[in-house]
Formats: sequence, structure tokens, C-alpha cells
Amino acid sequence: MNPAGRSACCTPSSLFEPARLASENSRLNFFVIGLVGDTARRNKEGGLLMRALRQQSLKRHSRKDPRYIATVRQLLASQAYRESMAAHLFGHALKFVPELRYKKIIASHIVEELEHYEDTVRLYKELGGGLEALVTSQLATGQKYVPLAESWLELAMAQFLFDRAGEFQLSLYRRCSYAPYARIVGKILEEEEEHEGFGERVVKEFCKDKRRRPLAQKFFNKWLGVSLLSFGRPNSAANRYAVEVGLKTRESGEVMQDFINDIKPVMRECGLKFPPKNRIGVELPKNVDLKL
Repeated sequence: MNPAGRSACCTPSSLFEPARLASENSRLNFFVIGLVGDTARRNKEGGLLMRALRQQSLKRHSRKDPRYIATVRQLLASQAYRESMAAHLFGHALKFVPELRYKKIIASHIVEELEHYEDTVRLYKELGGGLEALVTSQLATGQKYVPLAESWLELAMAQFLFDRAGEFQLSLYRRCSYAPYARIVGKILEEEEEHEGFGERVVKEFCKDKRRRPLAQKFFNKWLGVSLLSFGRPNSAANRYAVEVGLKTRESGEVMQDFINDIKPVMRECGLKFPPKNRIGVELPKNVDLKL
């Protein structure tokens, strides 16, 4: 992954000045409504192709190993939770975003996350099951925890780390042997390409003032652990099985290291450090390299 290759649009300026946005609320509402209105058209397009891909992949795998379909369901459930979590995160933090132009960007991200959540729910239903009810119940009862950002900087840090980890994690399934999921993954990666780049630019701008870096470090410590959870437990039996049957292309621990290496240049520029391994809060690969 090459951060320099990401889009440089929407470079922040004057990001931390108080916004005067009350009169713009109706414009923002119309913007979001327009985005949502496009969803039905996009969902309809490609529907027949998705059904054909589902039937082809199920015919090839389900008769051989019921564990294969159970694993696909687990992948979809985990993906749905991440998409729902991101939508909740962005929606909650919208009030902290300082300017209308940035509010519109975050609003578009919310719509994309919900569309991707809808894609996973629909595919899970085709396999037999009600994923939306499960995710809603888990969030409502606290079985699944959605961390929230409580400032503009924390939202930017969450986008920088959580969205980037999601990109690396999803890259494992770009050539997934279950073709319908591979197609969803390709769509998500294409549409979310700029999310983490946007957060990175905001974090860099904030950390230019070295007096602000301790606060950035606090949020980095929090969201690093949350982000690494996206990869699952390295070298687990489920991980090895998914690689063996072609659901994913590499073991999660390897891609976790790729993600860690990818964020190091920004960390050096912003004066950020990795917390001690025992305080990150997730199981790491045995030979993980956290050297800057």
C-alpha cells in the first residue's frame, strides 16, 4: 500500500476553527437524501449477475464441505458488523465536524457504509439467515461494542486507522473463492478508497503543532487496538481453513504486519509511538515488528 498514491482531494485547511453552519442544515439534508436515492438504482444493477455467481459458487463448494458455507456466513456477519459500526461512528461524530464541506464528505461516507452493510445483509439472506436482526440485537444488548469518537481529531484518527485496517483486511478476499463475496469486496474497496486518506490528512494537519501531539497519541492508542481487531486472531484454525479453501489469500497475521508497516511513515511524521504490546489489547503475531 502506498499512502502517497491515494487521492489528494479535499486537503484540509483551517480545520479547527469553529464552524458557522446552522443555516446550512437544509442543504446538507438534501445532499444526504440525494445520495440515499441512488442506492436503489445501484442495488438493482447487477442483481442477476450476483444471483448467478451465488449459485455457481454454492454448487462448487457447499456439497463438499458444509464448513465452507458456515465460514462464508461468519465472514459476512463480521463484515456487516464493521460496516454498521462505521456508520454509527460517523453519524455520532458528525456534530464535531467543523465545516460544511467536511460534513458533506462524512455524510457520503455514512451512506456508503450503509450500502455496504445492506450488500452483506442481502448476501447472507441468500445463504439462509437474518443477519440484520442479529447485528441490531448485538449492538442493542451490548454484545457488540461500537466505540464512538468524541471530537473532530478522534474521528480523523478513527478514519485513518480503522478504515485503513478495513482496507487491508478486505484485500484478503478480493479473489475469494466464493465469487459473490469477492464482488462485494471489490465494490467496497473501490468506494472506500479515500476514507482513510482523508483521516490521515486531518491527523497530519493537527500534529503540525507539537503541543497537540499528546492528544493525538491518546487517540492513536485507543483506535490502534480497535483497528487491529479487524484482522481476527492470527494463526488460528479458522484462519488456516479459510486460506486452504481459497476464501482468503493470506494468513491474517501477515496482513496485520502490512497494515502496521503502512502507518509507520505517518506515525514518524506526527511523532506518534506504538504503545507497549501488552497494552494494545489484541493478540498479535509472535514476530510482529513495531519498530519505527
